[in-house]
Parts: sequence; C-alpha cells; structure tokens
Amino acid sequence: MAISDEVQALYRQLLEAWNNRSARGMADLFAEEGEMIGYDGSQAFGPDEIYSHLHPIFEHHPTAAFVSKVKQVRVLSAEIAVLRAVAGMVPPGKSDINPQVNTHHTLVATNNEGTWRIELFQNTPAQFHGRPELVEQMTEELRELIR
Repeated sequence: MAISDEVQALYRQLLEAWNNRSARGMADLFAEEGEMIGYDGSQAFGPDEIYSHLHPIFEHHPTAAFVSKVKQVRVLSAEIAVLRAVAGMVPPGKSDINPQVNTHHTLVATNNEGTWRIELFQNTPAQFHGRPELVEQMTEELRELIR
C-alpha cells in the first residue's frame, strides 16, 4: 500500500473513532508524544491525556458525526507525511451538515517500524469571516459526500 493510502487510512480510523464516540480508539492512534488541538483550541498530549480529554466529552455530550474530504497528502519521507482535509459535522438526529462548525483538519503522521501514528491532529475552524460564499462552497462540497 502506498504511503498516501496508509496515512489516509489512519485519518479514516481517527474519524471513525470520533463518530463511534470511542475515546480509547482515538487516543490509541496517537504517538507517545502526539498532540491533539481541538476545535476550541484545547490541547492534549500523548494517548493517556488525549483519552482523558475525550472520554468525558463522549460520556456527557451527544457529539456530531464528521464528514470529510481529504484534499492532500504530502509525503515528506518514508516515515513522515502531512494530510490536509476539510470536514463538516452532522448533528445527532439531523441529516445535513452544520456549516457553523466546518473545519480544516491537519494531521502529521510518522511511521515507526511499520506502524503509522499521529504526531499532530489539528482541528481549525473554517469560518472564512466576511466571506460567506466560501463557507457555502465548503458546505456544498461536503454535502456531496452525504447525498
């Protein structure tokens, strides 16, 4: 399997774990010193802290499901790759994306002895202040994935 495909599979596992509300499933995808930066700017470091951050969220809040589209995977070496994606969220009980929480995802992954792990996952709001047409463009692009 090509490096690009392996990194995309890692990203899909991350989103599947989120959509399944699995804090352990998400945390276990991170490297020992991996970092997660949430939509609200919160940070967590390493699988244990990431788990501790996510577990109460999944336990106490009905989270929306991610829908995403990978835009690029840059292979920097045989052991390092950067993935960029756009993502939207479908709230529980709804069938459409909430454009107010569209986001850019950035994932940096490393390969250690044949296993890809996340070094950085950053979830950046995509609000395009003052440019509502860009919000609508991204939302439509993501809606195509759920039609």
